[in-house]
Amino acid sequence: MTRPLRLPSLRPALHAAALLAVLWLGGCATRSSQPQPEQTVLSARTTSVPARIVANYFLVESPQIDGTTRRFLLDTGSSVNYVSEDLARTLRQRERGATKRKTPVRGANGEEVELEEIILRRLELGDAAFERVPALLFDFAELSAHLGLRVDGLLGFPLFRDTRMTIDYPRGQLTLASPTAPPAPDGPGVSTLVFNDEQRRPLIPVQMGNESFVVLIDTGSDGSLNLNPSGLHPRFLSGPRPGTIVTSLGGNRHQQVGRIEQSLQVGDHTVTQPVVDLTDQLSALGGELLRHFTVTFDQRRNLVTFQRTDAGPVQISPRPSTGLAFARSPAYWRVLTVIPDSPSSSLNVQTGDLVVRINGEPVAHWDYERYAALLRDSARITYTFLTGTREYEVEVPVFKLVP
Repeated sequence: MTRPLRLPSLRPALHAAALLAVLWLGGCATRSSQPQPEQTVLSARTTSVPARIVANYFLVESPQIDGTTRRFLLDTGSSVNYVSEDLARTLRQRERGATKRKTPVRGANGEEVELEEIILRRLELGDAAFERVPALLFDFAELSAHLGLRVDGLLGFPLFRDTRMTIDYPRGQLTLASPTAPPAPDGPGVSTLVFNDEQRRPLIPVQMGNESFVVLIDTGSDGSLNLNPSGLHPRFLSGPRPGTIVTSLGGNRHQQVGRIEQSLQVGDHTVTQPVVDLTDQLSALGGELLRHFTVTFDQRRNLVTFQRTDAGPVQISPRPSTGLAFARSPAYWRVLTVIPDSPSSSLNVQTGDLVVRINGEPVAHWDYERYAALLRDSARITYTFLTGTREYEVEVPVFKLVP
C-alpha cells in the first residue's frame, strides 16, 4: 500500500514524507474484527462524490453528521480504514466501560506498530452512509503537509463491500451504487476481470510480454507498476536506477526505477512499456497507471471493470527530476537524499539541507500540483537554501529520471 517527496517527481515522495506509506503499501493490518461497516445505507440508488487527484492519489470530500466536511484518501490496497484523532473526537462511537484496544499493523518490511482501534458511529459519502465503521487511529500530519492539504482519513477496500464502487479518474468522481443495480453494458474500451479478494484487497492476473502474474489494484500507491521481478524476466529500456527514498519502519532505502521493454496487458487494455518501481512485495497497479481508467468494483460478484474512452494503448510519461528527495513542511523542505548519478550529485547539496524558496517564491506557495507542473515544464530550477542565517541559491538542471 505505499507511495513517496522528492523534488523531482513529487510522486514517490510520500514514502519519504510519511510512515503511512509503510502501513498501506504492504497492505496490511491484522485484525480479529471484520473491517467492513456493520451496515451500509444508500438513500438513493446511486450517489456521486467529487474527487481530486493529487500526486496520483484519489481524494474525496464529503460533509459528516458533525457539520464538518472531511477529506479521505481512497485506498483499494488497504484492508482497513485509518482516521485522524480530530475526526475520531467527533465521530467515534462512545461505549461506556469499553477498554482501549490496539491492533498490530504490519508494514512492507514485516515490522509491526500498534494503533488504537475505534468504531465510527457513522461515516457519510454523499447519499451513502456507513454505520459502525471499524478504523484505526493514525496521525495524518506529515501526509497532509506533504500533499499540501488536510487529510482526515484513509478508506480501505472492505468499506465498500455492500456497494458497487466506481472510481472515475478522468472525471474526478466517486460513484456508489446499489449492488443490485444493473451493471454497465459492455462495449468498446470496456474490459471486465474476476478479482481475488481473499486478502480483502483486489488481486487480478495481468500479462507482461508472454509472462503472467498477479497484481494488486492499489489506488493508495502513486506509482505506475510496482513490480516484483521474482520469477519474471523484465527487459529494461532504461534503468533500473536509484530513485527517491522510501521510508519504512525498518529504515530508508532507495527506490529502483526504470522503464521496461515489454508491454503490460490488463484485460483487453495495453500499457506500452510502463515505468516500474521494483519491489520485493506484491506487484501492484498504482494511481499513475489507474488514472487513465474508470474502474468499477463489484464486490458481491468479485468483478472489476476497466473502462477507457481513449483509443490506443496507455502511455506512461517520463519522470522528471532534479535528483533531490525532500520531506516537505510549510516553512521549508528538508533534503532527504541526493539521488546518485544525477545533476545534483555534483553540487554542494547534502542530506539535511533546508530549502526555503523555489524560483524566488517561499516553499509554502508551491503546492503539489504547481510544483509537479514546474518539473514538467522547466529546464532548470533555482532553490534557495538556508544554513544558519545565511541564504544561498543553487540552480539545478531538470533531467529525466526515467526517460
